[in-house]
Amino acid sequence: MLSETCLDPDRLLDRLEADLRDTLRERGLDDPAMIGIHTGGGWIAQRLHQRLGLTDPLGLLDISFYRDDFSQIGMHPEVKPSHLPFRVEGRNIVLIDDVIHTGRTIRAALNEIFDYGRPAHIILGVLIDRDGRQIPLQPDCRGGQLTPGTGQRVNLGGPDPLTLTLTGIPPSS
Repeated sequence: MLSETCLDPDRLLDRLEADLRDTLRERGLDDPAMIGIHTGGGWIAQRLHQRLGLTDPLGLLDISFYRDDFSQIGMHPEVKPSHLPFRVEGRNIVLIDDVIHTGRTIRAALNEIFDYGRPAHIILGVLIDRDGRQIPLQPDCRGGQLTPGTGQRVNLGGPDPLTLTLTGIPPSS
């Protein structure tokens, strides 16, 4: 059973920020560039970018055309352009998303980033790490972990305020 505090975006954001600071320090990665994945990852990245005091402008990715399941999910009605206002080649990058589930969004984001150049390091940070991987990708940093029931989704609303909700059919007792 999930508690309401598990879905408190402010507490999860605090944990993610602390985990990112520790990971950057441990790996000796100074002044990384940050990229958020549209839409929820962008909202999270905006807050973290400010909290971490990063100097480069925030980058944003829309990975819609990079997804391997594009034909199954159909065209997103509001595809936004990606915007990386810094050099990617040789940079340390912090990639941010709201929820990691199957790993397909992250795989698509990595493919797009490499189209801009070859970064030195990429650290993946997510607000929520949930079960259900289909691709062997794991976050380096996370705000929290959830194991929702089959058919349940974790949804981030925002941008102001950020809200997290669990929707779908709850597991039977």
